[in-house]
Amino acid sequence: MKGRIPQNFIDDLISRADIVDVINARVPLKKKGREYSACCPFHNEKTPSFTVSQNKQFYHCFGCQTSGNVISFLMAYENMDFVDAIEALAAEYNVDVPRENISPQALAQHDERETVYDALAQCAQLFQQELKTTPRAIEYLKQRGLTGEIAKTYQMGYAPDAWGFIADKLASNPGTRKALLDSGVLVEKSADKIYDRFRDRIMFPIIDKRGRVIGFGGRILNQGEPKYLNSPESTVFHKGLELYGLYEARKSVRDLQRIIIVEGYMDVVALAQHGISYAVASLGTATTREQIQTSFRSVREIIFCYDGDNAGYKAAWRALENALPILRDGMIARFLFLPTGEDPDTMVRKEGQEKFEQRLDEAMPLSDFFFQHLTKGIDTSIAEGKSRLSDLAKPLLSKMPDSVFRDLLFDQLETQYGISANKMHNLTTGVAEAPVQKPPSVNRGRQISLSGTRDAVALLLQYPELADAREMSDQFADAELQGLPLLHRLYTMIKSNPGISSAAVIERWRSEKDFNVIQKLLQHVVHGIEEAEPRREVYCSFIDHLEKRYRDHRFEILHSRKADGEKLSDAEELEYRSHLGGH
Repeated sequence: MKGRIPQNFIDDLISRADIVDVINARVPLKKKGREYSACCPFHNEKTPSFTVSQNKQFYHCFGCQTSGNVISFLMAYENMDFVDAIEALAAEYNVDVPRENISPQALAQHDERETVYDALAQCAQLFQQELKTTPRAIEYLKQRGLTGEIAKTYQMGYAPDAWGFIADKLASNPGTRKALLDSGVLVEKSADKIYDRFRDRIMFPIIDKRGRVIGFGGRILNQGEPKYLNSPESTVFHKGLELYGLYEARKSVRDLQRIIIVEGYMDVVALAQHGISYAVASLGTATTREQIQTSFRSVREIIFCYDGDNAGYKAAWRALENALPILRDGMIARFLFLPTGEDPDTMVRKEGQEKFEQRLDEAMPLSDFFFQHLTKGIDTSIAEGKSRLSDLAKPLLSKMPDSVFRDLLFDQLETQYGISANKMHNLTTGVAEAPVQKPPSVNRGRQISLSGTRDAVALLLQYPELADAREMSDQFADAELQGLPLLHRLYTMIKSNPGISSAAVIERWRSEKDFNVIQKLLQHVVHGIEEAEPRREVYCSFIDHLEKRYRDHRFEILHSRKADGEKLSDAEELEYRSHLGGH
């Protein structure tokens, strides 16, 4: 079992790696002044807006606003998780990844999951072998227009019409037996009676992003119910988090641009058979928010493809509701509704790749579907209809993150339906309902101007060596003034890790709520700092200024409390009188 990767190793690895070399090996860069540039690999553009700073060991795209260090790039570009990115980078620089010890409990849980993965992999192999020797199953796939090559790509198999096919072959080992029961491939009827869940079915292994089998979907070969049978939830399979075919799509399409989300396993495979290898299926459920998030980590465009009947429209609307809280600028969601009675499998077999992809290109934008659905049955030419539309749109728009796309939906409400964009915006953010209060004579929670704090944080991020230029008051750690606790935490972390690089500093914030703020501040421009000595003077002046503002703020709080008749502690009284003496 591999333990946690030591943080010091991650810092050293990031310092050793050159982000320009790593990115240039994947995206050709051109020198432009002190930095390097290219067309962004994360969105389509003709004019380069993707820049890489060798000094900061950081990349940033001014088009789609993506940014990060060398680890962030590998995670995004190679579709890796954090640990895989660390291991891949270490391999490029020929260093071994050390691991720290883990608890016995964590070790036991890991071993249990590994046993399940091994058991499921054995099942998949048995099903694939059985398919090759079962003419009836082969003939069925041929009738569906599928070749042996596509069946191999998706590791398809066949579970024979037998109660003990898997049980008889694998369950003699107690550990494997338990793993197969836990994963749902076997079902326990009594203490001494088990049987196969999947019988007489074409088997579709569900594969996670690391290429491991985590479950199965089985389609009945002839007649029978249910038509599709899925693995139950288990320690390795969580239906609402996974997408069938995503692993194969990433593997098949090097520069994955968009993903089609369909409803069935056979839809995914049939589309791939006809050259459309970027379809995934939501495992027979309504597309979840987590599945949409997973898709957007791989591409910037998703097309939801549904049947054109009532059930299809309902499923599409549920997908839209789940997509709204996720959508950021640069993300595109569209909807394709097929003719009634058709699904992607039948449609692509009838009209082929070119015409089906033309349908995809003409799919309905989310904004059109949004208003089409909300205005159905409403007369928006009258005040009552406008009011009804406003009432329906308000809770949906309130779920969306602040973005240009959200603002455009507000604008469309105004230009197309005559509903005030400003009023709707206020209603969805709660501004209109905020009570108006008379400000107190002294505001104890007053926030200082953020400019000085922001500049100080930006300078520390970009030039960590400035932490040695001046000591910082420990009182900042618990200050009520916005930004000071973050500044102090950053200072303390740098002082505790001499020589740490900007990119390594950023990496330490990856799991923190301030991660996005920290990334943006690495790009923040502070003027007059081109040379080392002026930079040091500018930084020290910021800290001097912030400490004075902090002391003034504390004095206001203490003065207000004394005016209210509150008794100060000895330490607070000393602080108060010290400030008076300073004036």
